[in-house]
Amino acid sequence: MRASSGGTAVRLARLSRHCDERFLFVPMDHSVGDGPIVAASRFNALVRTAAEGGADAVVVHKGRAASIDPALLRSCSLIVHLSASTAHAPDVDAKVLVGDVEEAIRLGADAVSVHVNIGSDTESRQLADLGSVAEACRRWNVPLLAMVYPRGRRIADPHDPLLLAHVVNVAADLGADLVKTTWSAPLERMAEVVASCPIPVLTAGGPSDRGVDPAAFAAGVMAAGCAGLAVGRAFFESGSPARVIRALSAVVHQAPAGTHDGSLTTDGLSPIQPVPVR
Repeated sequence: MRASSGGTAVRLARLSRHCDERFLFVPMDHSVGDGPIVAASRFNALVRTAAEGGADAVVVHKGRAASIDPALLRSCSLIVHLSASTAHAPDVDAKVLVGDVEEAIRLGADAVSVHVNIGSDTESRQLADLGSVAEACRRWNVPLLAMVYPRGRRIADPHDPLLLAHVVNVAADLGADLVKTTWSAPLERMAEVVASCPIPVLTAGGPSDRGVDPAAFAAGVMAAGCAGLAVGRAFFESGSPARVIRALSAVVHQAPAGTHDGSLTTDGLSPIQPVPVR
């Protein structure tokens, strides 16, 4: 991880609860894009499951952040997501800023995140937004997670390793501290993406194919040298969220890659749904 100064370094350290510079984030911001992920009365329980299972941070929008019981964040960091679009928009790839760094700080955030779709019709505006948020993060000493995807009608293969190397370096060059992107095909070529990038690379939760074992996918990601994963739907849409998050945490934060419960897919887990990664 490249050197960070002052409060940014302190907050980055909080984002890896095991102090190993590895990260397991749980995005739970999907209600803006696609609708509620769980009944309102159960949201705090879902955050508790993520935190107690070993997640390093949850990612939510500012309004939802204000509703989380602060006691649940004693061992789990808060990342406030600043970008949004909905599934009903004329262009679902057109992300816009809906919050700022100062708001996130007032909410107690340890970091903020911004989404950029490289290859989309509004790429230029999204890049400008990333740059402006990065400047504010430096001013306030807040880490920035850039979620950068090759996505849009100009993208022929979003899992091309060369293309992924390009998009993660866009994040690094514009000032992000961490970058999340999609996975390469084949997965082992994520090693090339990681080697190209001066900041830690996290991979999105994995393919939506029926029967995919999230922990087996995570093991492949970590073996390729990634710094961690951001796993949302494979967690909260599963039949056993607690079991999923524990298995993923074991893969991300401990010993040899591939150490996980191989029975995961046969113990009540619903298959990952075929929806876009956000």
